[in-house]
This record gives sequence, structure tokens and C-alpha cells, in this order.
Amino acid sequence: MAMDIGNSEVGNMTDNVDNYSVDTDSTEGAFEQKETIWTNQEFPQYLGYYKKIPELKSTIDTKAKWVIGKGVLGKDKKRVEKFKGWGKDTICQLIENMVRTYYVGGDSFCEVIRNESGRIVNLKPLDPSVINIIVNGQGQVIRYEQRSKVVGQNPIKFNENEIFHLAKNRFADEIHGTSIIESIENIILMRNEAMTDIKTVFHRYVKPLWIWQLDTDDTTKIAAFKAKADLTVANSENIYIPKGAAEAERVSVPQFSTLDPLPWIKDLTDYFYQATNTPDVVVGSAKQTVEASAKILFLGFEQSVRDDQKFIMENFKLQLGLEIKLEFPTPIEEELNKDEKKDGKVKSNKPNDTITEMEGKT
Repeated sequence: MAMDIGNSEVGNMTDNVDNYSVDTDSTEGAFEQKETIWTNQEFPQYLGYYKKIPELKSTIDTKAKWVIGKGVLGKDKKRVEKFKGWGKDTICQLIENMVRTYYVGGDSFCEVIRNESGRIVNLKPLDPSVINIIVNGQGQVIRYEQRSKVVGQNPIKFNENEIFHLAKNRFADEIHGTSIIESIENIILMRNEAMTDIKTVFHRYVKPLWIWQLDTDDTTKIAAFKAKADLTVANSENIYIPKGAAEAERVSVPQFSTLDPLPWIKDLTDYFYQATNTPDVVVGSAKQTVEASAKILFLGFEQSVRDDQKFIMENFKLQLGLEIKLEFPTPIEEELNKDEKKDGKVKSNKPNDTITEMEGKT
């Protein structure tokens, strides 16, 4: 019999539901050939993320500003202060530009401008999307090529020492840096998809959907009524119809009938800032954070900023022969030490015998 319970079968969810997995990958290093060319094909997409995703832009801009700190100091300060970039830059703007660029694309490139005597007089930022990095069979950079944005034009070739190249987070034998966006792309997409969904839901509360039952099957009359009904919604005006000619039913989503997206968006936001190693308190979040926790988060952020500063200073020395210093604006260690001295360390010999070191010395 068709209704016999004995005819039931067990499903196969194991084969029909995929488990999450990550594809294997390999480094983009030199191949066994005379020359290997690499171009950042993803840079236009990453640049789109930077310009359109506010939390990403504010995070990268914040990192760049903190890297500059109190400005450029050091032995060659006066010399680099004469660098004008595209003609209107300051040295601080130049370095901020480089930091933003290598966080977006993994690499930043500047043409090294020299005077007739060979002295470096400027750094001119270049578009990473049109730069080819060329290495030899041993994986050593031998030149760069700037492809023209005009079809049919030959690329401009630069010797290795004619380009100032910052390759951030280069991995193993790869011949390029690593964009911060590569590992957080899914977080960005999930968060903004959820925000787009809830935007639609909120729109439907203000201008809900309606199901109209019309007492006619005349397509011309239906089209005319549709135009009038849509206009009433668009202009938030009333509509007047003969009694019994049409019935309306509002389409609504009852509260708590679906998953609440707000906690999901909040979790993705927190996850985003964790993944970028930029606490939201540094970016300027209004969310309440315990002072002690904020200082520990800030301490971790400070270390990443110092890493950027060291990276830039070392490359100015190595590639350009220029000694500069980037000073961290306000080290958090000083504040932690002040708090520790103010509060004192607690000693205890007995359960109810606790005094601070400061009290014990008085």
C-alpha cells in the first residue's frame, strides 16, 4: 500500500550537503624560465572595495594616518621634505598614499626621480594595476614595466633601482605583496549583503507590498489600475475605488518570524575589525568598551603600526639610501605605566591583610 509506513526511506544528507573547505594554493614565485612577469589583476576589484566599503576605507585610512604619527624625522628629514610627488604632495602625504596602496593591493610603486647628478629629488606614485614586476630565473627583480592605459602604446621600462617598491606581507618566494582584502573579502560581502537585506525590510515597513484582487480580467483596466496603485505608494497618497471593485491585502513580515539580522551584522563587524587588527575603538566607534580592554586592544594595534613604520624606514634606507624616522604618536605603554604607578601593586600575606606597595612605603 502507498500509505504503508514500511515504505519510508532514509535520506542522504551526507552527500547532498557540502562541508566547508578551503582550496589549496601555491606561491606566485619565479618559474623555471628566464623571466617571470607578475601583474596584480585583482587591484581594480580591491580598489572598488576600498572606495565603496566605508568600514574598509576608514580602517585603511586610519592605519595610514597612525603610521605617519608625529611626522617624518631623522637624518634626511629636510631632504625628503622637498619631495612633491605629483607636484602638490608633502612627504607625509606620499607615505600615507603608499601605505593605503599596499594595504589595498599588496604593493605600492613610486618612480624614483633623480636630478642630472643622480641625486634622488622626488618619488612619484604609480598605479599598481598597470605595473609588471619582472624577475629572473632565480626570483630576483630585474626590472619593472608600466603598461600604457592607451591601447597600442608600448610599456615604459624601468630598471630595478628606478622604482621604489613596497611589497607588504610578501610570502615565501612570491614576487609581490599580499592585500589585506584578500582574506577579509567574504566578511565584507556577508556584512554588506545582510545590511542590504535589512534595508529592503525597513523599506517594506514604510512602503509595504500589497496584494490586490481586482474584479476584472481586462488587461487594459488592470494595467491602468496598477499604474494608479503604484503611484499612491510612490507618493504616499490615498486611492479611491468603487466599493467591491477591488480588495487589498497587506504583505508584511511579523516581528520575530524570521532571523534577526542585527546580531549577525554586529558579529561580522567585530570579526572584520579583529581580522584587520584595527580595534573599532581606534577607528572611532561609539560602542562602549571597558577602559582596560581598550588599552590592551590598542597595545596590539600599536605593534602593527610600529611594524609598518619599521618596514617603511628600512626600505627608505635599503632602496633609496635615505634615513628617516617615523615616531609613534602616543605610545600606550606610557599610559599603562602611569596607571600601574598610580594604582600600585597589591601585596597580601593574609586573607584580610592587603596593602599596596605605595602604602607600605609610607
